[in-house]
Amino acid sequence: QVQLVESGGGLVQAGGSLRLSCVASGRTSSTYNMGWFRQAKGKEREFVAVLSWSGSITNYADSVKGRFTISRDNTKNTVYLQMNSLKPEDTAVYYCAADVNYYGHPYTWAGEYDYWGQGTQVTVSS
Repeated sequence: QVQLVESGGGLVQAGGSLRLSCVASGRTSSTYNMGWFRQAKGKEREFVAVLSWSGSITNYADSVKGRFTISRDNTKNTVYLQMNSLKPEDTAVYYCAADVNYYGHPYTWAGEYDYWGQGTQVTVSS
């Protein structure tokens, strides 16, 4: 079992920045491919960014490319999502997820991920 806890969400004006954190606990003797996903009200959950277990491979949704950065500190069992130049359309609940059964190129499909955090709300005002 892996437990994931996100933090760092909040209310920010358009153009502002936030940094989300996701701390993993439980079965953390191994590192995993990790992802950030988001779900806006009335919409389906969508891929935001993924990161390989080593931190060497990243992938971003086109809508956030150049504005968001995913990173990890394996010594702290923590994955981050630095979000800059935020837009109102970034408003959503953000979830981190762990893929504990696959160590190849990280998937962008949410169904591949085995464990999920409870989510943290990000609201961007115009």
